[in-house]
Amino acid sequence: MSRRALHTGETLFREHDSGRSAYLIESGKVRIIVGQDEGATALADLGPGDLVGEMAMIDDAPRTATAVALEDSVLLVIDREHLADRVAQTDPVVRALLGGQLKRYRAMLATLRGLDAPETLTDAEDVAAIAKIRLESQLREALERRELEMHLQPLFEIPQQHVAGYEALIRWRHPERGPISPAEFIALAEETSLIVPVGEYMLHEAIAALVAMRKSGMEPLPFVSINVSPRQLREARLIEQLLVWLKEADLPTSAVKLEITESQVLDYGLVSELLGKCRAHGIRVALDDFGTGFSNLSHLRELAFDTVKIDQAFVRDIETAPRAIAMLEAIVALVQAIGADALVEGIESQTQLDVLQRLGCRYAQGYLIGKPMPLAQVLEGR
Repeated sequence: MSRRALHTGETLFREHDSGRSAYLIESGKVRIIVGQDEGATALADLGPGDLVGEMAMIDDAPRTATAVALEDSVLLVIDREHLADRVAQTDPVVRALLGGQLKRYRAMLATLRGLDAPETLTDAEDVAAIAKIRLESQLREALERRELEMHLQPLFEIPQQHVAGYEALIRWRHPERGPISPAEFIALAEETSLIVPVGEYMLHEAIAALVAMRKSGMEPLPFVSINVSPRQLREARLIEQLLVWLKEADLPTSAVKLEITESQVLDYGLVSELLGKCRAHGIRVALDDFGTGFSNLSHLRELAFDTVKIDQAFVRDIETAPRAIAMLEAIVALVQAIGADALVEGIESQTQLDVLQRLGCRYAQGYLIGKPMPLAQVLEGR
């Protein structure tokens, strides 16, 4: 970044100039003026530490005011290129809010000068950001009204040839849009504080499902596997609260299993502490999505998971690709060697299931076993 020196009375920029730069005042004083001659109005006098000209640089619009040095001044020049990447990486909701503030400020300046407010165009990004804000509000309302649904996908225990448990999956049927992909609204919840109450909601629903299964006479009682978000992991009383709810429902701790996605285990200290608490109380923990972009054998070496869920990418071609079978065999053997159970996702054919049985894999999950379904359907098929 460069510096620019101004003498008293010198103009930094004028109305309608291109806004390619902003300035940070290091010393001196700068006055911001709108209008000209007798109609000129001073809006503000800025000093060290203040930014000048940032509006035009952010939205790439012409200057709406004139800046004049009231005394000898030195300013740090901030070029648009220095800020472009940072602005692009900012959350689109934040960009939309900032853009809205700039539009209102420009309209106010136009009114002050007796001019028509400038025409403002809403770009696609603004529309998406506004939709995101609306969706967040609707998700909050759906949570309060208990409109989110829990579906259960069977987990097949291969040696015993029966469904041993279910994975709890969250679903949201929007009143206007219909079913919304969990990838969309869970990502939205992760960006806000909503993911914690959403996670608690799912824990409650899973425990209620287990109580219903017990009342219906399901014997032995299946376990329910529940995904835990990174924010939930950072909640100091996650396990303690779960233990209270299990005790209130008179359920054994073995009735629940927590799932942690592989991308979350980079904080070994946090996950190790969680595993220790769970092991002390008989709660099992699974490493989810093993084999995706965050794969690292150090996760298996450093952290003692009870189950490792192997991503479906490793079974997609095992019916035709010998290399795929070899890789899956090696991964299953590795999981077994460290004393964990292997669960393979995405099983859609009997041939795939037969391969897992031959490899000694304990659990299978996929459409061959069963699709995610409401609790009522699980109870009907018991």
